[in-house]
Amino acid sequence: MDYDIIVIGAGPGGYVAAIAGVQQKKKVCLIERATEGGVCLNEGCIPTKTLIKTVKLADSIKKADAFGICGVDASKITVDLEKLQARKKAVVTQLVGGVRGLLKGKGVTSLHGSAAFKDKNTVIVDGKEITAENIIIASGSSVFMPPFIPIEGNCDVITSREALDIVKLPKKIGIIGGGVIGIEFAYIYSMLGAEVLVFELMEQILPFVDGEIAAMARKRLEKNGIKFFTGAKVKSINNNKVCFEYDGKQMEEAVEQVLMAVGRSPSTEGLDVQKIGLELEKGAIKVDGSLRTNIPNVYAIGDVNGVSMLAHTASHEGIIAVNNICGHSETMDYSRVPSCIYLEPEIACIGLTEAQARESREIRVGKFPMMGNGKALVEGEVEGMVKVILDAATDEILGVHMYGIHATDMIGEISVAMTAEATGEEVINAIHPHPTVSESIMEAFMAAFGKAIHWK
Repeated sequence: MDYDIIVIGAGPGGYVAAIAGVQQKKKVCLIERATEGGVCLNEGCIPTKTLIKTVKLADSIKKADAFGICGVDASKITVDLEKLQARKKAVVTQLVGGVRGLLKGKGVTSLHGSAAFKDKNTVIVDGKEITAENIIIASGSSVFMPPFIPIEGNCDVITSREALDIVKLPKKIGIIGGGVIGIEFAYIYSMLGAEVLVFELMEQILPFVDGEIAAMARKRLEKNGIKFFTGAKVKSINNNKVCFEYDGKQMEEAVEQVLMAVGRSPSTEGLDVQKIGLELEKGAIKVDGSLRTNIPNVYAIGDVNGVSMLAHTASHEGIIAVNNICGHSETMDYSRVPSCIYLEPEIACIGLTEAQARESREIRVGKFPMMGNGKALVEGEVEGMVKVILDAATDEILGVHMYGIHATDMIGEISVAMTAEATGEEVINAIHPHPTVSESIMEAFMAAFGKAIHWK
C-alpha cells in the first residue's frame, strides 16, 4: 500500500486525524478538494465569530458612557462592512496558513483534488490511484436547501455562505430556521441594524437547548428588535415574501432578503461510496461507536456521519478513529459533548436538559443568576444564569446549561468534570478564584443542595 492511512477531507476532523496518525508513526495522506480547515474555518465557526466580535465591540463602544468614558457619540458608531470583510478574510487566511504549516511540519502528505473510491483500499484523486490500509472519510457537510419550501418569482435567497460575505445590509431580512445558525445570524444582522424576522417550525428557538435558557435568550433577542414566529410552517418564498402557516392562519411577510438556515446535510458527493457498498442512513455514513463503517478498514468522522455536527466533535472523533486503527479499542461518548452559541451573552451547554433528565430519574436542579456574580456586574453584563442538573441519588452531573458572559469558555470546566466522573460535591470543593464569572458555576452546584452563598 502507498500509505497506512488516507484521510479524505481536511476540516477539523480530517486534519486532526492526519496529524494524530503521523504522531503514531503512520504514513498518512490527506486529500482536500477545497481549502484546508473545512467549513468550520472557511465558512462557519471562525468567520461568524469574527463578525460577532465586531458587532459586540460596536455595541460596547455605544455603551461607553455607562463605564465613565466620555466623548463617544453613540449615534455616530457604525460598522464598515468592507473593512469587516477584510478583517474576516485576514483571520481566516492566517488560520488556514497555520493549518497548512502544521500539516507540513508534522510530515503529513497533502494532496489537493477530488477523491473517489475505486475499492475499499483505493481512492482515485484527479485520475491518480492511491492505496492505503485504512481510510478515514471526513468529507464534512453542505448547506441543506429544503425541497419542501419552493422558491418562486424574483427572490433574493441566500445561505450562510453568502451571509458571511455581507457588504450591503438589507433593511429587512427573513431567516428560516431558529437553530444555532439562524439565531447567530439573526443576532449579527439585528446588531448591524437590519430588521430581522425568524421563522422556526418548533415552538422553541434553539430546540436542543434547555427550555429555560432558550426562553431567556429569546427575550434578550426580542429586546434587540428581532421578531420570532415559532411554531411557523413556511410554505414557500414568493417574490421575497415568506408565506407561512402560523397560529392556524395563512400569513406572509415581505422582506428584502431571505436567509435559509435550516441546517446542513452530510456530504458524500463525488466519493462513489456506493461502489464499495458503504451503508448510509438518511444520507449520512453509518458508523458504530468506534467510528467504523460497515467496511472494517473504512471510518467516517465529523459531519459526514451525521451524529454530532460540531467541529470539536469531529476533531475528537478523528483521534479516536486513529487510535482504533492503531490497535486500541475506544468508543465515542456523545453524551458529554459541549455546545456553544455565540450571542450576547453567550450560551453553552453539555449533557441532558432538565426535561430530558426528568424523563428517567429523580434529579436535583441548582440555579445561580449572573446578577449575583461580582465579576459579571463589573463587566456590565448581569443577564443570564448557570443551571446544573444532578442525579438525586448518585450526585452524578447530568447536564449544565449556561447563559451569560464567558459561558463558552467556562463550559470546558464541566466537560472535564463530567469526563472525570466528578460529582457535584467535588465541583463545589474545587476552589474557584474570585472575582471570576466561573464562581457562578460553584454557586449553582451549591444551590442544588440549598447551600448557595451569594443568592437567596
